[in-house]
Amino acid sequence: MTGAGTPIPVMIDVDGLDALIAALAAEGREVLGPVRRDGALVFEPIGAAGELPRGWVDEQSGGHYRLKKEGTAFFGATNGPQGIKRILHTPHQRLWRTEGSGDATEIIPEPLDDTRRAVIGARACDLAAMAVQDRVLMEGTYGDPHYAARRGSLFVVAVNCTRAADTCFCASMNTGPKATAGYDIALTELEGGRFLAVSGSDAGAAMLSGLPSAPASAAEEAQAEEAIEGARDQQRRIDTDGLPQILKTRPDHPRWSEVASRCLNCANCTMVCPTCFCTTVEEVSSLEGPETERVARWASCFTVDFSHIHGGAVRAGAKSRYRQWLTHKLGTWVDQFGELGCVGCGRCISWCPVGIDITEEAAALRREEG
Repeated sequence: MTGAGTPIPVMIDVDGLDALIAALAAEGREVLGPVRRDGALVFEPIGAAGELPRGWVDEQSGGHYRLKKEGTAFFGATNGPQGIKRILHTPHQRLWRTEGSGDATEIIPEPLDDTRRAVIGARACDLAAMAVQDRVLMEGTYGDPHYAARRGSLFVVAVNCTRAADTCFCASMNTGPKATAGYDIALTELEGGRFLAVSGSDAGAAMLSGLPSAPASAAEEAQAEEAIEGARDQQRRIDTDGLPQILKTRPDHPRWSEVASRCLNCANCTMVCPTCFCTTVEEVSSLEGPETERVARWASCFTVDFSHIHGGAVRAGAKSRYRQWLTHKLGTWVDQFGELGCVGCGRCISWCPVGIDITEEAAALRREEG
């Protein structure tokens, strides 16, 4: 994405939203948006605005996620378990496969995914997480070509949050609730099926220019900002001041043992986290012939095998594994990347079966021992 100068907000309605989806599809893109499936919101292909979860909102708290009917907003619900990471950094990626056997064995690299995609409904926290993934998976000598191929062709329509779930704390992490980067078009939904739209790239500006729209009035811009600020005011808070140093200097704090007594080591938190990027590589042999394939799949620091070296696992217990995850996310991540590794989406709170709360744990670890 490239800069588009000073963006001029415009207003579109439901017909304009339908026109946007149709225009993206006309470019040969697979258009993905949030849809209800199995009691949650997930990104799946859509063909019209009517397939979006209009009139549904989410109810989230520690270990709890439910959708319920409320209002008429298309984007009233916040984060589901899946973010846009799953689209770009897929849970299972074949790297190569073999055909034949013996001297006739041929290694065939997996072709890059050339599907052009557009995602509608990306939240500010997920865009901040995407910037983290971009840095890890595209920069440097050993970038991931599969991620880069998907990322390079992605058109992003962000949606600014006008309500927050009980688990949201992106404002504390300076990642939301308003998208500031990483999008081609950003929408703020107002009452009555109206959307204030602003471009964030040349491609986004060109797309908006072809949609039925009207100039946004000062009152409509103010209404959009007020709605976003309302979402900010609804959020919980986490104090990040000096937190990295606190976590790194308290490896024996009694809170680590307390949280370990509750942690199931299920890895749910890492699976739903939009910034976690760890993978493992496996070779899988066919049961029907000599063919084999090498695949990369998501991995988690909550599994015993993750830290396994000769002689056993470095982090054999729940205490050391949770300490590793939290200290990395809110501590040593800063040493690596110059920023915290959490974007405040709150997914790890909602999808932890026992409701372990990262904001609560950070506050407890901030308190002096004893």
